[in-house]
Amino acid sequence: MACLFSLCMQPTTFTFINKDKLVRPSKDKVAVIMGTTGTGKSRLSIDLATIFGGEIINSDKIQIHKGLNVISNKVTDEERRRVPHYLLGIIDPDDDFKAHDFVYHASLTADAITKKGHLPIIAGGSNSFIKALVIDDIEFQSKYECCYLWVDVPMPILHPFLEKRVDKMVERMLVDESREFFNPKGDYTHGIRRSIGVPEMDEYFRKEKLVDSATRAKLLAKAIHQIKENTCKLASRQLRNILRLAEQLEWQIHRLEATEAFLRSDVEANEAWETLVLGPSIKILAHFLNKKTK
Repeated sequence: MACLFSLCMQPTTFTFINKDKLVRPSKDKVAVIMGTTGTGKSRLSIDLATIFGGEIINSDKIQIHKGLNVISNKVTDEERRRVPHYLLGIIDPDDDFKAHDFVYHASLTADAITKKGHLPIIAGGSNSFIKALVIDDIEFQSKYECCYLWVDVPMPILHPFLEKRVDKMVERMLVDESREFFNPKGDYTHGIRRSIGVPEMDEYFRKEKLVDSATRAKLLAKAIHQIKENTCKLASRQLRNILRLAEQLEWQIHRLEATEAFLRSDVEANEAWETLVLGPSIKILAHFLNKKTK
């Protein structure tokens, strides 16, 4: 690992053409961390940022909003390990943030990060945002070369994990968090109210004071079941979008199989993560950063 770290830290921002003149390479470099919900994108992005001097640009369309820290699974201050994060919890809950908004703000942020000599790392599950930036935006393509890392876990293994994660969210005040965004008009089509975990609770909030405790418990169980079901559907939909994006990128992405990290527990899970996900990612990104730009 020491050799890899040494390789990672070699300067790549500038190229000397003679002793008096310093020029920038034709393109700066960006790492893009892809994956469905729950696969560990945030963890990998922070791991890599601590090694490569990176700063993270959030590309999750719900996490961009203020609020729903538990339901949207935002990284905590402790989990960030002092790594700078951008476009995270900055938008008013009622405002809509479209793909073109993301392209504008992500581009400006990437420019600011590279000017400091740091590595922009884009991480999040909203693949429509990533596509708008790296495929549809010609200006971004002209300025940056991207390294795509895809953290993948098969759906039959991921779905049970996502269901357990919802149970943990319930223990961490999911109901109270969702209650803040209950809409008496039943409109959950704008802003943060679109998040899975909010519209599913609507019936429960409408009826909880009108029914007995047994019925109330059934309504809550129904809502939680719907949240789990919709979360799994989201993961499947995200996978289809990743595969579509991979085709558009002509499969110039690096798939990282994280299954063993999910099947094992505690220390063994961490060892599997470091061996099967983090280790290969370090090698891939080190090679990418130290090769000549196009």
